[in-house]
Amino acid sequence: MLNELNCMRVTLLGTGTSQGVPVIACQCDVCHSTDGRDNRLRSAIMIEEGSTRVIVDVGPDFRQQMLRQKVDNIDAILLTHEHADHIFGLDDIRSFNWIRKSAMDVYCEPRVQNNLKSIFNYVFATQKYPGTPQMNLIDLDSNAITIGSLTVQPIRVYHYQLPVYGFRVGNFAYLTDFNSIEDHELDKLAGVEILVICSLRKTSHISHLNLAEAIGLIERIKPRKAFLTHMSHEMGKHQDLLAELPAHIEPGYDGLIIDL
Repeated sequence: MLNELNCMRVTLLGTGTSQGVPVIACQCDVCHSTDGRDNRLRSAIMIEEGSTRVIVDVGPDFRQQMLRQKVDNIDAILLTHEHADHIFGLDDIRSFNWIRKSAMDVYCEPRVQNNLKSIFNYVFATQKYPGTPQMNLIDLDSNAITIGSLTVQPIRVYHYQLPVYGFRVGNFAYLTDFNSIEDHELDKLAGVEILVICSLRKTSHISHLNLAEAIGLIERIKPRKAFLTHMSHEMGKHQDLLAELPAHIEPGYDGLIIDL
């Protein structure tokens, strides 16, 4: 179902970390919560404006996310980086290939493309097995790109030592899987009104922002509203977090729709 509103719409398809929530075999209170907002698929978003629809990251839960949101077509995929929880759903673009009768545009930097060609070697083989996904890999760098009605500005962040891209689209920005950003990249976020930003847990982590670090960065960017994503079960329950956070910061949840 296409977004027929004049505004841009962002849907949080997943707000969990690489293991999702609940975590397999975990007996903690969060993993056994009856609050649906505590069930978190792997992190991804959908951005829509008019007839343009773009997905950011295609993790192992991509099929489930597309079925839940009743998505019947997408124009392109943006990849932040090559980790499994952000790319392993790419095989399921086959349905969209069939509907579109064309390859799917996948925007990612050359390093990520090389990883895709290795992991999904059957997609890029000289002699392809019938029915394999069709991907049109398009270079992504620091320059803004246009996809339909959307202008997308990549934002360079660092996932420990791994370069990762976040994205700004208009007054919205999405930053996931990182724990540092340089000042000149932070400048690109000036004026952002809605920010979705990762916050893995409350204690420190080598490659992800923790809650205090995420709040500190939000205060530097100064959006009107911020939503946390890429949260592990160690972050606690949604309702408890909601009570702890300032009014302009909320934990995101799967299926949350943000109209800008």
